[in-house]
Amino acid sequence: MLAVVLPKGSLEKQVLDLFSSADLTVVRGSDRDYHAKVDDPRIDKVRFLRPQEIPTYVEQGIFDLGISGRDWITETGADVVSLGEIGGGRAGEAVVSVVLAVPRESPWQSAADLPDGVRISTEMPETTRRYLEEHGVKAKVFTSHGATEAKIPDIVDAIVDLTETGSSLRKAGLKVIATLLTSRTELIANREAYQNPEKRAAMEDLVVLIQGALRAKGHVLLKLNVPVEQLEAVVAALPAMASPTVMALAHSDMQALETVVPKKGVNTLIPALKAAGARDILELPISKIVE
Repeated sequence: MLAVVLPKGSLEKQVLDLFSSADLTVVRGSDRDYHAKVDDPRIDKVRFLRPQEIPTYVEQGIFDLGISGRDWITETGADVVSLGEIGGGRAGEAVVSVVLAVPRESPWQSAADLPDGVRISTEMPETTRRYLEEHGVKAKVFTSHGATEAKIPDIVDAIVDLTETGSSLRKAGLKVIATLLTSRTELIANREAYQNPEKRAAMEDLVVLIQGALRAKGHVLLKLNVPVEQLEAVVAALPAMASPTVMALAHSDMQALETVVPKKGVNTLIPALKAAGARDILELPISKIVE
C-alpha cells in the first residue's frame, strides 16, 4: 500500500533502531542495499536515499512516506505533510542548527554587518539565499560539496553550515553570528497520498507505532511487591512523574506495584525502593508506550 523512503547516512542507524522498536523491522540483504522490505501489510516498498533528496521525491509522489530533516525540507521547498518529529537532526536527540559562521577575528557580529559581495559557501544555497534576501544582504553564494569550513578564508568569507554543538566550527577558528533555522528529523507524507483515506489510515497506524516507540525510549517498567504498611513510603520514593498501578495480592498483606520510570537513575532508584520496603523488584524493558 505505502511506498516508504528512509534516509541513508548519518540518520540511518537511528531510524532503523526506531523502526525495529516499533515492530517495523527493516530487512535488507546488506548495509549497502538501497532496497529493503518490512513485514507489514501496510508497507509495499522500502528504499534508502540521501535525506537531501527525500523531500522532493515525497512531494512528487514517487514515495508516499519518508523521513528527512526539517533543514532539507526547507532547503528543497518541498510541499509535504509533516506527520511529526521523530528524533534529532542527524543522529540522536540533539537539535541541528543551520548557522552563519565567520572567522573568529572578523568584526562582523550579525548578518546585518556583512558587506555587499560577501562570499558564502554552503551545502544549502536556497536556504542561504532566502535568509540573506530577507536581511538585505547582497552576497555571492557558492554551493559546497563537503568540508565547507575549510574554504575560509582563502576561498570564501563566511559559511552557512549544519552544527549540533558548534564545537567543530570553534575548532576551525569560526564564530556563529546567526542561526537560520533549527532542525529535527520528521516523518513526512505526500499530500495526495495523505488525502487518500486508505493510505492515510495506514500512515496514522504507523505513526502510532513509531510515536509509541519514541515515548518508550529511555524508560523501563518496574514491578515490585510492597507490604501494605510500607506502600506510602515506596510510592514516595518513586520519581514525581511516575504514576504507579497498585493491586492487592490474593491471600496476602502485600500490594503489587507497576510503574514506568526513566532508565537513567534506575540504578539509584532500585536500592531506594528496597530501603523503603519494596520486595521482589523486577526491571523490564519496554518497546512502546501508546497513549
